[in-house]
Amino acid sequence: MKKIIFYGDSITDMGRNREDDNSFGVGYPSIVVKRVYEECPSKYIILNRGISGDRIVDLYARIKKDVWNENPDYLFILIGVNDVWHEIGAKNGVDIKRFEKVYRMLVEDTLNVLRNVKIVLFEPYVLKGTATIDEWDKFIEVKEYAKVVKKIATDYNLSFIPLQERLEIASMEKGFEEVARDGVHPDFGGARIIADAFMVYFYKEIEKSRK
Repeated sequence: MKKIIFYGDSITDMGRNREDDNSFGVGYPSIVVKRVYEECPSKYIILNRGISGDRIVDLYARIKKDVWNENPDYLFILIGVNDVWHEIGAKNGVDIKRFEKVYRMLVEDTLNVLRNVKIVLFEPYVLKGTATIDEWDKFIEVKEYAKVVKKIATDYNLSFIPLQERLEIASMEKGFEEVARDGVHPDFGGARIIADAFMVYFYKEIEKSRK
């Protein structure tokens, strides 16, 4: 069986029981688990290792315990919004240069420890919502962090899953309250969009394995 780990902040965590590996919260991992297990029963183990409030430095601090020790075949990372948000709210964010430096360390060290792992980077995103609209001129910096993540994916030849445009379009078409009412945490519609983006990648992997 192959192992998949979702690694990130509250967008991934979404209320999971951290004492139970069969708990996936109410976000995109819970949707992915259902679809993958239906498509490929008994072929994958999926773990949710999101922790609410995390920044890139927090992910790096716990990478050995939550990722390396698990020896996954696939590692999906979604991080970035808190590195901006925590600076706005508590002056405890991670500036963009440090964000890039630590992210690169996380990727490079993981590739050195887990020689066969496939690392996939989700694009961090931010939308206009109840938690972001009043400070939108600051929250929009998340889009610059997203450019950094895409560059890291390119430099290390990693897969990159874009989310910002998908979520923005859905928010305009359906209303922000159907996608991510606070601008960060996905409601069911937003979680489904992220899960759909994952499944596009996943189906390609299945096809490769059949060749």
